Amino acid sequence: MDKRVLSWCLYDFANSSYSAVIAAVIFPVYYTTVIAGNETGLGDLWWGRAISLSMAVVALTSPFVGSIADLANLRKRLLITYTLLSVLAVSSLSFLQEGMYREGFLLITIANIGMEGALVFYNSYLPLIAPQDRQGRVSGWGFAIGYAGSIISLLLALLLIKQGYINLVWPMTALFFALFSVPLFINTPQDRAVEGSIVGHALRGFRGAVETLKALLKNRPQRRFLLAYLIYEDGVNTVIVFSSIFAATTLKFQTGELITLYLIVQVTALVGAFVMARPIDTMGPKKVIMLSLLLWTTVSVSSYFVYDKGVFFIVACIAGLGLGTVQAASRAFFAQFIPYGKESEYFGVYSLVGKSSASLGPLVFGSLSAMYGSQRPAVVSVAVFFLLGMVVLSLVDTKRASLSVHREGFRP
Repeated sequence: MDKRVLSWCLYDFANSSYSAVIAAVIFPVYYTTVIAGNETGLGDLWWGRAISLSMAVVALTSPFVGSIADLANLRKRLLITYTLLSVLAVSSLSFLQEGMYREGFLLITIANIGMEGALVFYNSYLPLIAPQDRQGRVSGWGFAIGYAGSIISLLLALLLIKQGYINLVWPMTALFFALFSVPLFINTPQDRAVEGSIVGHALRGFRGAVETLKALLKNRPQRRFLLAYLIYEDGVNTVIVFSSIFAATTLKFQTGELITLYLIVQVTALVGAFVMARPIDTMGPKKVIMLSLLLWTTVSVSSYFVYDKGVFFIVACIAGLGLGTVQAASRAFFAQFIPYGKESEYFGVYSLVGKSSASLGPLVFGSLSAMYGSQRPAVVSVAVFFLLGMVVLSLVDTKRASLSVHREGFRP
């Protein structure tokens, strides 16, 4: 594996420690129950506010910051800045004490902005480190190694918790994130100096982002792909958000069982991302996404009929096989649309769509669950997002997109 490719994959290994420990499994529970207290739902309220605000900030700023990064050659510096912002905020979580929910809200908002914002620039290196016929497998390798990072960091965190050192979990996660980010910082080219003031670059970046959005909306293959991505990613995010809640509420999973379930899903997602990395290039990302969405449709419908915990473990494992695959294939598919020199700008738009795709699905899930007094109809409804996404994606003309790429001077 090329040194630049390995360094790029290791960054996914690094930031997955944040995803597993801080965003998904341990800190949300610690914040809502210990820091804020959740007897009246106060913890849920402030945690939801932190995640929503941080995602909104990243979604709204990513196209513009990405454009500035390309025009002013600030990609590497912004990647490092956003990463350090997240690392410092995570390490500061160890200072939180019971009742400091406002301070916790501020720190997790900053940490999430840093983590999610850095992904714009991280993703933008994909077209630069891998030729188009290998971008699928490299994208898959990144996700697979990332899932390994999730597993290892979570196991380290659980070891500290069992020893009674939960306040050491946060600096451990920050160190893990920082340490394995260094190879990417070292092995990517330095930003070239560009003449002009910061204000000038900012104004040009704003105009450039607007022009990029207009160009994407005018280009039919790109427009259809982004619409399909918005729809099916909404379904993916809904499953991620509600899967553990469904397991705990409907199937009565205990905390230990939920952690075991999460770890098993991460392992199967790692396997799926590795196994399907090469087919993304040989079969094409479009076909791989379609197969993954068909798999997830089956999982959503099957979950309606599941009453046994053991069977749900099997269903969750099958879902995990498609989790990394659909994400890796989507990233590789979109990379084909990007003109050389505008990688950050285009992945800023990709981030805007991805971060905006967690709105309708959870609303539908929650509404149906409340309407029927059961989560089973709600879990079936998620399949609609996958099916609609497949329909729209099937209309994306990849040949026409390829012609458009070369006609507009895109990098081959």
